Amino acid sequence: MAAALVAVCAGARGVARKQLFDSGWQFALNDSTRWRPVDLPHDWSVEGSFDKEAPAGNDGAYLPTGKGWYRKSFTLDKAIQNQRLRLYFEGVYMNAEVYVNGSKAGGHPYGYSSFFVDITPYVKTGKNEVEVRVDNAQQKNCRWYSGSGIYRHVWLLTTPRQYIDEWSVSVTTPDIHTVDIKAEVVTEDGGRKPVSKRLSVENPHLWTPDDPYLYTTTIEAGGDVLPVTYGIRTVTFSADKGLLLNGKPIVLNGGCVHHDNGILGAAAFDAAEYRKVRLLKEAGFNAVRTSHNVPSEAFLRACDELGLLVIDEAFDGWREKKNTHDYATLIDQWWQEDLKAMVLRDRNHPSIFCWSIGNEVIERKKIEVVKTAHQMATLCRQLDEQQRPVTSALAAWDNDWDIYDPLAAEHDIVGYNYMIHKAEGDHQRVPERVMMQTESYPRDVYKNYRMTMDHTYIIGDFVWTAIDYLGESGIGRWYYQGEVGGEHWTQPLYPWHAAYCGDIDLTGLRKPVSHRRSMLWNANGEHLYMAVREPDGYRGEVKTTMWGTWPTFESWNWAGHEGKPIDVEVYAHYPKVRLTLNGQVVAEQAVTDGQATFTLPYQPGTLKAEGLDGQDVKESVSLTTAGEPVAMRLTADHQPLKADGQDLAFVTVELVDANGMVNPTAANRLKASVSGPATIVAFGNADIKDCDPYTDSQHQAWKGRALLVLRSTGKKGKVTVSIQGEQLKTATLRLQFPFLP
Repeated sequence: MAAALVAVCAGARGVARKQLFDSGWQFALNDSTRWRPVDLPHDWSVEGSFDKEAPAGNDGAYLPTGKGWYRKSFTLDKAIQNQRLRLYFEGVYMNAEVYVNGSKAGGHPYGYSSFFVDITPYVKTGKNEVEVRVDNAQQKNCRWYSGSGIYRHVWLLTTPRQYIDEWSVSVTTPDIHTVDIKAEVVTEDGGRKPVSKRLSVENPHLWTPDDPYLYTTTIEAGGDVLPVTYGIRTVTFSADKGLLLNGKPIVLNGGCVHHDNGILGAAAFDAAEYRKVRLLKEAGFNAVRTSHNVPSEAFLRACDELGLLVIDEAFDGWREKKNTHDYATLIDQWWQEDLKAMVLRDRNHPSIFCWSIGNEVIERKKIEVVKTAHQMATLCRQLDEQQRPVTSALAAWDNDWDIYDPLAAEHDIVGYNYMIHKAEGDHQRVPERVMMQTESYPRDVYKNYRMTMDHTYIIGDFVWTAIDYLGESGIGRWYYQGEVGGEHWTQPLYPWHAAYCGDIDLTGLRKPVSHRRSMLWNANGEHLYMAVREPDGYRGEVKTTMWGTWPTFESWNWAGHEGKPIDVEVYAHYPKVRLTLNGQVVAEQAVTDGQATFTLPYQPGTLKAEGLDGQDVKESVSLTTAGEPVAMRLTADHQPLKADGQDLAFVTVELVDANGMVNPTAANRLKASVSGPATIVAFGNADIKDCDPYTDSQHQAWKGRALLVLRSTGKKGKVTVSIQGEQLKTATLRLQFPFLP
């Protein structure tokens, strides 16, 4: 499969400046000689089996880590003469060493930083080989699932010997009618020369989450040309006015996200990153925190284009370890390079409103921590001409909160993890402090919403988390009496291998808490939603955890519970809600804090909630008891698809009864197959205890659903997806991959 070309501009003799270098690699695990073909992005950990004894343990989703080698042969013609060639790695986890024709050319240890490798001295006309050694064997090195390998894109950059440094490009707007673009040209002897461009904008179209308008231009110097994408917006903040975007107040309904893509593992396909942002937008979020590391470039482009404000975060911890081999082993030598890699790479994204330099650092009670925070914040401000505010997430699980005032003072906006109940007292003590809750418990959705609405100095709340993720296994779970108890950090919780604290599950389905949150924050979104709480004792005595909520589902299938009490939650923007069962009125209730809760004896049939204004029915939603599943409904997230070897189709599988209703209890075994120019890259469900491999073609449904992900092979054509299920009619879906890049 030929590598896709991104013809950003043509250099000498028509060579593309930026060429995607993802295809045609070979991979060998743990220094073996058994090579197999792979295309990037690639995460070898998610290809493995869940193992209770895996070194990464509960943090790493009980998936394998180890060491791996990648190699790729490529041919260069005479057009490269007098050119500079570099490889740009968007992310390799971790300890990457890059060799070209047998010579070490570069690398980088921190697995979340992007980095360049100048390969000009090592390549020749004709055949060349690049090898990348990746070492993720030292465990544990992360508190969540990191993935292993070259999990983000690689690019081949071909420029004149004098070229514009991509990360030197800085876009600022002294006012909304003026755009200044500055950059530096790297000379043949390694020196630097400034280059600049000023644009006047008569009627600027300002960027906002609701209207994420982007401009494009280029900057040129010495025969080199770079595209530049930017947005025009202003961000200001103060304790008395809160956060102002383009001079208008905005309060952040935020969510924290890790970098993985659920059943795809850490592989950062553009299609998966854009889908993640679309899911966040559809769930009502207007902001996201990239906890606790720099995200992919595709994710930030999606935030720019689709409209999400971003806290761009560099590190989980500093000098005191949270895990044996974490960033504490790198910080003294690498923190400046890694912070530069974040700020210089990302500073032109209009979606980013804030830099974060850390999260819940262990040494927070030591005076030295103030110096570290000062150094990091100062570097961010030096590198970012837009002068975005700097934050980090502070937390204290003791009574010494006030002693962190000197540390908090090093930040422009102070991040509170689970500590926003301290806000009112802090405001009295430090009235100029601007705050945001950088992590909050999902169950506190209304309380945190009210805190942000009632206090201008609290500019937003970021729930932990917006989306379920691999690793940190068992956080947010519920369990039953007799199962392994406790919180996720107290002991290994295998077979739990993921987090269930998200508003959105691993398949992309919104949980009831997501609808609750969005309806509080968004007056123009949905206005009525209904879900049912699992009766305590139905499957066992329910135990919830700190980041968990009560198991609640869009389900009216509770066989065996007939005549026994069951709770129904209705979220509404209406003054009153009426509940009926099988056409009979159960009750009417006033809506308080956006919610009404009904208790009634369970009977199968149709449950309906009506939103009332006076006695006028404005809207209704219903849940009907589904029959046994007899068929499957397959729905692709989008089509037609690009035949570029990168595009993905996310196919939702729903198990339905004879009337086409999803059966929310169905758990049939499924087997997928595909014909045509696509391959299966992942198949799974949202059950964080289901340890079937995600890369297998077979998986069990959970709550009547599963998710299948297909990848283009790089060829045009029609694709047929077939799924067989136990006691189900085989389902097929036809997709088209008509577009070449």
